[in-house]
Amino acid sequence: MISLDISKDSFRIRGTFSIARGSRTHADVVTVSLKQGQNVGRGECTPYARYDESVESVVAQIEGLRGRLENGLEREELQPLLPAGAARNAIDCALWDLEAKRSGRPVHEQAGVPEPLPVNTAYTLSLDTPDAMALAAYENRHRPLLKVKLGGEGDPDRLRAVCGHAGDAAVIVDANEAWSRDTVWEWLDLSADLGVALVEQPLPAGQDAILSERTHPVPICADESAHDRASLARLSGTYDVINIKLDKTGGLTEALALKAEAKAAGLGVFIGCMMGSSLAMAPAVLLTHGADYVDLDAPLLLDEDREPALTFEGSTLFPPSRALWG
Repeated sequence: MISLDISKDSFRIRGTFSIARGSRTHADVVTVSLKQGQNVGRGECTPYARYDESVESVVAQIEGLRGRLENGLEREELQPLLPAGAARNAIDCALWDLEAKRSGRPVHEQAGVPEPLPVNTAYTLSLDTPDAMALAAYENRHRPLLKVKLGGEGDPDRLRAVCGHAGDAAVIVDANEAWSRDTVWEWLDLSADLGVALVEQPLPAGQDAILSERTHPVPICADESAHDRASLARLSGTYDVINIKLDKTGGLTEALALKAEAKAAGLGVFIGCMMGSSLAMAPAVLLTHGADYVDLDAPLLLDEDREPALTFEGSTLFPPSRALWG
């Protein structure tokens, strides 16, 4: 018999984290723990209002599967029971972790993927004034890759400020759907002129077909437009790269399949995250082998974390200990 525990957890963010859709000071997450004997498997998800999720709605989805989970629901059986999203992610990752604890075999062996190695992650600069973002870029110019949150009006000044103070760091930008049809090509051209390596989700999902009308001056990554394998058909020719996040795919099971199909379709792969603790990042580390970009820096942006936590040296992320996950 398996026992299910669902908890609502909150982690303080260092300062305030702002993107085009708003600001926050805490990462509010839902944690699933599945206990069988002495073995406990855990998974964490971040409900996201952009996808009509809340902590309460996600807890309700998970609670709805309590009986099946406590009677031994398997990962393969889980997939059609919940849509791709945060609730399925937490359960899926907890099931992977529980099986690793029961079998003594790490998740990468179960999944048939290479053992994860240390990897460089992007470091995210919060949306702010051009002067504040220039200072943040200067203070982090030693990092190999900076990810810059943009917000629409005033973005050209932010771009110039950051790129002018980033030193040798590569720069990618994330507009979080805040650009418009009237500005997108001008601002993509500016990004290319400034040496930006990648632009993430410049236009709102569903309003991005225009991106197929011209050669891209800089590679464009789908985030809000890319969720699971069902998203892929409309992305080729519109985007160059897709951002794979466990909270969008609904867990590691679908994320592994999405990564394989995206690469087969000729799309680049970006492994990203929502704001969460080390427990949320740990499963995503298994996706980093062969990825074009890795952005699993959320623990670096927190004032508090799980114990044990992931280990970072600068921007280098080390694989999780089995005590944390997997």
